[in-house]
Formats: sequence, C-alpha cells, structure tokens
Amino acid sequence: MTSTTLATRGRIDVARCAAFLAAWPPATHHGLDDDGLLRLAFVADDLTTAAGVALGQAGPDAVSATFTPGATDALVTQVRRILGLDLDGDRFAELARDDAALQVLLDRAPGLRPVLFASPYEAAAWAVLSARTPAATAAGHRRRLRDEYGSPVDVAGRRLQAFPAPRRLLDVESLPGVPTEKIHRLHGVAEAALDGRLDAGHLASMPAPEIVATLKGVRGIGDFYAQLIHVRALQGTDVMPIEEPRVQAALAELVGRPLSAEEVAVRAAIWSPFRGWAAFLLRAA
Repeated sequence: MTSTTLATRGRIDVARCAAFLAAWPPATHHGLDDDGLLRLAFVADDLTTAAGVALGQAGPDAVSATFTPGATDALVTQVRRILGLDLDGDRFAELARDDAALQVLLDRAPGLRPVLFASPYEAAAWAVLSARTPAATAAGHRRRLRDEYGSPVDVAGRRLQAFPAPRRLLDVESLPGVPTEKIHRLHGVAEAALDGRLDAGHLASMPAPEIVATLKGVRGIGDFYAQLIHVRALQGTDVMPIEEPRVQAALAELVGRPLSAEEVAVRAAIWSPFRGWAAFLLRAA
C-alpha cells in the first residue's frame, strides 16, 4: 500500500502545518506545493533509509498520505508523530472552552498541531548545528548537508532530498563555516544513532528524566537541547518550558500583563496534559 488516509481526533489543517514548516528554520522547507500537497523527505525511524510522504487535506479531521516507498506501519507511525496526529484535539478544545487564554491560542491557528522534527536523530543534528549560531546560518549548514550528503526521494512525482542517514553523516569531514568541533559532535550524534541511543520508540518508552539523561550522554547535547529534543522530536505533550523567556513573553502578551514565575507555573498546570501543545502554539501562532 502506497496511499492511505490518516484520521485525527479534532481538527488538522495541512496548509497551516506547511506554513509553520516554511517559517521554521530547522525544517529548511518551502511549505505547501502548488498542487496543494505538503511533501516531506526524512530519515526513517530505522535510521538507515530515506523516506517521503505527500500529505493533503482529506477533511477537517483527516489527512491523505502517499508514502515512499510504501505505507508501512513504521512510516505511518512516524508521520503521525511528526504532525501530532495522535494527539486528542477534541479534548484539547474542551479544555480551551474553560480557559479564555487557551481559546485565544486555538483561535489564532485553528487546525495547527505540534509539528516535530522527523526523529530525535535529526533534532540532535540540528542542536549541534544551531548551538551558538544564528538560526538562518544553521539552516544553511543543514541545507548543505542535506543536498550534498543526503538521499534523493521521489515523493508524489517530485524529487526531494532527505537529511543524511547516520552512516552517511560520518562521511562528512568538513563543512564550510562549521568548526571542526561541531563536525566531531555531528559524528557523535551519528554514532549515538547507530548505537540505538536515539531510537524514537526506545526513548519514548522511558520516563522523562531518563530521556533527558540519555540525550545528554550524546556529545554536544546539554540540558537545554536535551529538553528541546524531548519536546520537539518525541511529542513530550505535557512538557512546558516555563522558564524559557520566549514562552514567558508570549504568555504575557496573551494575558495582557507580565506573569510571575508562580503564575506561569499555575497556568501551565491548568493546561495539563496539553502543556507541550500550548507551548508550541505560544511560539508558533
């Protein structure tokens, strides 16, 4: 089977998800194509092969998906994770009906779900590239790695380039503008992936503190980026970085005044178990 329909609980807007990707530097993506499809190419969760999917709107709560090489259970699971399709949007909407601030967030971007990195592996590679580097510059480095070392994937009649798989990333000896230490750290990410330390299913089965501790064992990944990978690659849906200045500023704008640390914590608790989704909307919407 190559094509299937992916159902959701609650609304999904493919065009909004594509617009987010177009504006999100780590994605190095142009957004929706002129035929109305969102095409993605990525390293599959097996961390050895490249895969692709073309996504279209099949209804308010459904997405059409055409896969390369085919709609295997593993690829369907991965794409559902990337687009947050397993999150209960109906329950999130019910929570928002009792919280005016959360309702504002949902109304700003109806149908936008947390769009994630394709895998913890790709998120960790971005963490290395973006550390102490402007996002636009890091995106250029990622694009060059993708174009020069990645694998081509035919996705619904168009050829895309996926990020290099771990073994291929080990072949990178230098990259213009990237310090040698970062190349070593990229190799550390590749080695961690090959060792199974960045396996999405294995990480997701761990308690949150163990996930962070495991990720911090990867060369070049500290506490901040370990938390980022947890939230932005593993769908840490009930994790909200309440100490992050950007989140605090967005909350202040949302409610019309600065909030104390205690007030932010209270607000986050009210939004459980959707704190990760709320944090995503605070940043993106």
